[in-house]
Amino acid sequence: MEMNATYNSFVAVGDSFTEGMSDLLPDGSYRGWADLLAARLAARTPGFRYANLAVRGKLIRQIVEEQVDLAAAMKADVVTLVGGLNDTLRPKCDMGRVRGLLEEAVERLAPSCGQLVLMRSPGRNGPVMERFRPRMEALFSYVDELAARHGALVIDLYGAEVLGDQRIWDVDRLHLTAEGHRRVAEAVWQSLGLAAEEDWRAPLPPAMRTGWLDRRAADVRFARRHLGPWIGRRLRGRSSGDGRPAKRPELLPYLPADEPASS
Repeated sequence: MEMNATYNSFVAVGDSFTEGMSDLLPDGSYRGWADLLAARLAARTPGFRYANLAVRGKLIRQIVEEQVDLAAAMKADVVTLVGGLNDTLRPKCDMGRVRGLLEEAVERLAPSCGQLVLMRSPGRNGPVMERFRPRMEALFSYVDELAARHGALVIDLYGAEVLGDQRIWDVDRLHLTAEGHRRVAEAVWQSLGLAAEEDWRAPLPPAMRTGWLDRRAADVRFARRHLGPWIGRRLRGRSSGDGRPAKRPELLPYLPADEPASS
């Protein structure tokens, strides 16, 4: 990858991770690593254009059907594709189907853009992670294979110990905090051959030990506010992204007024 390369356009494809949950802004919207990266790229390239097609809750089939062709038609310098993880978290998951759809997405996107970027998604350390780890690692193995076959970059967020630290995840235990998104933006920035501004893999300071009662109280709050509603949507065949449009569906100039405020 050329160091200090120039990029004139960027399209982000995926689910809640790329939409920016849970990097919450004061107005109730989400920022996230893709917005942060776009702002940094726009600051160094006049006329830079950005689209973010990602929508929370999307399965890889929906990403292929609703986002991939749109992204391919935009002919961007950089396209990021992160998908399939929502599928692996479902009780029943056809990994062969997931692999086939991911391959379809990569085959459409890779020839249409200057550089396709894939990721091995981060995972929060804990019992849920251990339950789904085999599926996740099977998915990431195929991501590596597709990248090698199609000349895509792979960013190994899963292998970064700091991104498994529970403190870098929101209280819903599914989405990164603002600090997590900031580190992902830096990881993508560096993968594109741009000069590092920090070590995104640097560990957090040592954690203070919390008491057993505090941990159980946090577990109860999580189950009531997040796990219960998530299970309810699965039982009803619903998704948090149903009917929700992409936050930036067109490849338009990223103006200073678009730059997300600090949180």
